[in-house]
Amino acid sequence: MSFYNFFYYIGRYFILMRRVVSKPDDSKQFFANVSREIVVIGYNSISIVAIISFFMGAVLTLQTAYNMTNPLYPDYLIGLGTRDSIFLEFSSTIVGLILAGKVGSNIASEIGTMRVTQQIDALEIMGVNSANFLILPKVTAAICTFPVLCIVSMIVGISGGWAAGELSGEVPTSQFVYGIQYMFIPYYILYSLIKITVFGVIITSISSYFGYFTDGGALEVGRSSTKAVVNSTLVILIFNLILTSVLL
Repeated sequence: MSFYNFFYYIGRYFILMRRVVSKPDDSKQFFANVSREIVVIGYNSISIVAIISFFMGAVLTLQTAYNMTNPLYPDYLIGLGTRDSIFLEFSSTIVGLILAGKVGSNIASEIGTMRVTQQIDALEIMGVNSANFLILPKVTAAICTFPVLCIVSMIVGISGGWAAGELSGEVPTSQFVYGIQYMFIPYYILYSLIKITVFGVIITSISSYFGYFTDGGALEVGRSSTKAVVNSTLVILIFNLILTSVLL
């Protein structure tokens, strides 16, 4: 990709976002759309986030336990290591990458299909700001629901770690719980919530961008969905580095 194309896409993205953040024409319809998107983006993602978080928490606990063979290391460090791994990175970045695949592809496909079937053109003909009507509810819903999914991931991930430690016999419950409480820093939770909120805006806006500018037929809709996931993932990783440098 040439520098010209890079700046062209960046400029077109920000021009689209300027249309997106304008005041909605119909507030009642806007909140109705936000409510629907909360279900699609947030509620429908709870199961996949919970399942992956449970098993990842279990794996983190077992890996930490298997690598702490030195008898001088107390068992509660297993719980501490699991807690910090989940709070600092897994429940924000890894969950964000998972949602980029699930939510991002869905958004790009939905808006891309509307573009190739000329539904977006119909909205424009009726005088509706199609970018604001279609994209802003998705961004708003992500801002509202992604922090909740992050909290769910933290709770379920810690539960999965405790279950794995208890069932495997690698760490007693009392030691695991003590490790979770040991030197707990509440700011880690705020840090994770800030990151996943930013990731929610990235996922919904970039996916909507690729769907909105889909040109062609059904084949192009699939390509737009793939581009949305790939580019959202790359931007998430870049912003993860930036936010970690700034916030920690």
